[in-house]
Amino acid sequence: MGRQRKRVVTGEAVPLLRKDEKPPAFHRKEKKKKVDIGKVFINISIGLCIFSLVWFFYALHMRSSLAKRVVTLHPTPPVLDANSSSAKVSAERFWGSYRPQVYFGMKTRSPRSIVAGMMWMRQFADMDVNLRHICEQGDRLQGYGWMMHDGITFGVQEIRDNDFTLTTEFVKRMGGAHGGDWTWRVTAKQHSSAPQAPVISLMFYTAADTQGSLEAHVEDRNRLASIAGFSEELGNFKITFRKPVTGELSSAKYASYNYLQTVSPGLEKLTDIVKQSLNRRFIYSSPSGEKRHYIAVDTYKPPHHQNQQKPADTRKESDFVVHQVTVQTPFQIEVLFESGSFHSRPNQLVGSVMTQELERRKAEFDSKFEKTFGLESKGFSQAHVKFGKAALSNMLGGMGYFYGQSVVQSAYNEYPLLYPEGALFTAVPSRSFFPRGFLWDEGFHQLLLSKWDPHVTREAIAHWIDLMNMEGWIPREQILGDEARSKVPAEFVVQRNENANPPTLFLALQELIEQLSANPEKPASRPTLPFLRRLFPRLKTWFEWYNTTQTGPLPNSYRWRGRDKDTNLFLNPKTLTSGLDDYPRASHPSADERHVDLHCWMALSSGIMASVARLLGEPHHDYELTHQVLRDNGLLNELHWSDQLRAFSDFGNHTQAVSLQQEKVYVPPGQPRHQFPVARLVRSVRRAPKLQYVNALGYVSLFPFLLHILTPDSPKLEHIFRDMRDSNKLWTPYGLRSISKADPMYMKRNTEHDAPYWRGPIWININYLAVRALHHYSNTEGPHQEKAAALYEELRTNIVNNVYRQYVETGYIWEQYNDSTGRGQGSHPFTGWSALTVLMMAEQY
Repeated sequence: MGRQRKRVVTGEAVPLLRKDEKPPAFHRKEKKKKVDIGKVFINISIGLCIFSLVWFFYALHMRSSLAKRVVTLHPTPPVLDANSSSAKVSAERFWGSYRPQVYFGMKTRSPRSIVAGMMWMRQFADMDVNLRHICEQGDRLQGYGWMMHDGITFGVQEIRDNDFTLTTEFVKRMGGAHGGDWTWRVTAKQHSSAPQAPVISLMFYTAADTQGSLEAHVEDRNRLASIAGFSEELGNFKITFRKPVTGELSSAKYASYNYLQTVSPGLEKLTDIVKQSLNRRFIYSSPSGEKRHYIAVDTYKPPHHQNQQKPADTRKESDFVVHQVTVQTPFQIEVLFESGSFHSRPNQLVGSVMTQELERRKAEFDSKFEKTFGLESKGFSQAHVKFGKAALSNMLGGMGYFYGQSVVQSAYNEYPLLYPEGALFTAVPSRSFFPRGFLWDEGFHQLLLSKWDPHVTREAIAHWIDLMNMEGWIPREQILGDEARSKVPAEFVVQRNENANPPTLFLALQELIEQLSANPEKPASRPTLPFLRRLFPRLKTWFEWYNTTQTGPLPNSYRWRGRDKDTNLFLNPKTLTSGLDDYPRASHPSADERHVDLHCWMALSSGIMASVARLLGEPHHDYELTHQVLRDNGLLNELHWSDQLRAFSDFGNHTQAVSLQQEKVYVPPGQPRHQFPVARLVRSVRRAPKLQYVNALGYVSLFPFLLHILTPDSPKLEHIFRDMRDSNKLWTPYGLRSISKADPMYMKRNTEHDAPYWRGPIWININYLAVRALHHYSNTEGPHQEKAAALYEELRTNIVNNVYRQYVETGYIWEQYNDSTGRGQGSHPFTGWSALTVLMMAEQY
């Protein structure tokens, strides 16, 4: 019925309208329809505006949320309890030589520790002020470092200055509720070549770090006898300065005394405060009757802060007290720290009591060292054994406890942000040049320390993993606190969250797992399983972060992020994130790169993740599958084998036709040259890059071998062994050089100010991996077993002999070694991964 009413009958006439009549209904409907369309357009416009606003605010919210992720810590419970380093939980390890950046100092493992340290200077020398405090290569000492250090209870260090040697010793004694007592002994002896007995000023100091108070007790003639102190973590304590003596049973020697009591705005300012307080108005009256003016601490007036506009920028000034004793060599001085809560103290830890304790600890150290590494049983001389002990002791004595905030940035932050405050207990690569934590170094450090004390390794790994953010990223360089930051150039302070570092902590975890499997009931190994259980949730996130943020352009390929972007100034843009800095990669950074070393790190890591998951009864099949895929030699060949080089290689947008050329600066005729920019060395590209293998033969080419990814029957091992043993390529009498001597980049500068770093010199960490891999293949049945065994013996001998020889000749273990002469070079002492020489001596891999 309804349809019939709407039907129009054809043929009927339509009546005409009068002027006063309304238009027919269908005309009215047509007009209404036009109005509706207009409204629709208006409504759509309003809707789009609302949607745009909602989307805009949602995008702002998401950007803000993403910006916060970089400074949001991982949500799972930390591996370490909040008070795990406290005196209540870990009394034996509370005090220690955890200030590796100073020649001699101690602190507690707590955020705001009372610190103790020593400075010294030679009086009546040619130089006006030669104050020593912070480890500096510019001090040009003949050598310094720990000769013995067990990591917990004692240490013996030798510091060889120009014409005298200082032997610094400390011993700890447990008792009370705050970490017990400790005593320092400093012995000074002149060198036989010294024309006369030097007069030396030792300056022992104590400083609070924003909490705690110190009160000086002065006796006659300006001698600071003791300091009474208090802090929340230490309670009441007393530090006593004993008078210098010639020997243990002799009476006090003549000395001049001075002291300084002031405040410091930060621990990084201590050296400057002492320098600014020095005055030469004091007179040294030696027993011979000769009177001479000498330099000593006098007064120091802290600067006023009225002009500072932001009160938040000012730091709390803390007490700082210095005791200076000026005395002629030879002499011996003791400094005694006594905890107020140690009520049942049998006697003071000084004099003969100190000597007896020290000798007992030395004997225990010698016994444990031989039991752990067996160097004497392997036929090494006493001199070699002493060297081995020094290498281990320097790494143990180089353990630092740092607290503070990293400076970080992500792609969603316009400016750098402060990371949450955190603690880090870690070994450092070099006390003079790198006195802070480096992620990829630490895995190598813990390979050695895990043999000596697995507890230290578990703690160090836990501290690093607890610094992880919610994304699974760990800042690769830890610069925590003002004291640490004062040693770092500004351009290296900010850490960016797209940047990785080789996950070498997996090497240390592999060692802990092997120790657990070999001796599950051994007391040192027993805590490893619960440790892994607490670690595992964060370990999963860490592995996943690498597996998502560092992927390459092809399935199962990987690419380091963070390469230098200014290609105009670099011969080859650096890849600091890989740990191999200026090692040649593709000449033109792009997203098309594939990096063989990172592929191998991920193959290793996935295998260890599978092992940990299996041990804990957690799902492990995905990790095993990833491991099987990444260690598949066919895939590795497909992604990284260069038929032209007959070696494994990176792939990317590359040309070898690059060089550094003097920039042309046009100077108009008659104009003075100095008013125009200085000509720089800039990169000249003579042939356009294309996607190809980089074809640089060196350490990166060896990674499938170094990390045991190649199967024992792989024909590629034959090529690798041939390249390794070729003296025109990688072989030297001192170890494997970092890049082939025949490579165009060999020993080439990267900029006019940037000398070759990983382009020829010998590095001990990679050589350790090479020796370790040769040992592995020589003990695994296959066609290359005999060749691996022969190379193993030869390479191991070359490395050990050269590192030892350089130590004897120079007094130091070095960052790297010259591939032409074997001579140590770079930063020193470098008893980070270069101390792995001990494991090569012990043949423990």
